[in-house]
Amino acid sequence: MKVRLRNSGGLIKEVKVGFSWTTFFFGFIPALFRGDLKWAIIMLILEMVFGTFTFGLGAWITGIVFSFIYNKIYIKELIEKGYAPASDEDASMLQQKQIIAA
Repeated sequence: MKVRLRNSGGLIKEVKVGFSWTTFFFGFIPALFRGDLKWAIIMLILEMVFGTFTFGLGAWITGIVFSFIYNKIYIKELIEKGYAPASDEDASMLQQKQIIAA
């Protein structure tokens, strides 16, 4: 499922809602491609720290955890930056997934 978010300048971003397969397979790299440098660095540091102490297994576990939460984090940050649902259907989807309040 994807929702469209629009800012005051009319720029529209289409964002996936739910599990992030790209984060699952590629870790912090999708955050870099989205221009979300803050979360890319956070994910990279966590993967390095947990991976170091667990011979790589911790980095894999960190990737699984972020796969479930990263899209929600990204959408919330876009909303904080001034983006809003582009249509009533998009707003309904975000309310249904408990990303925005009713």
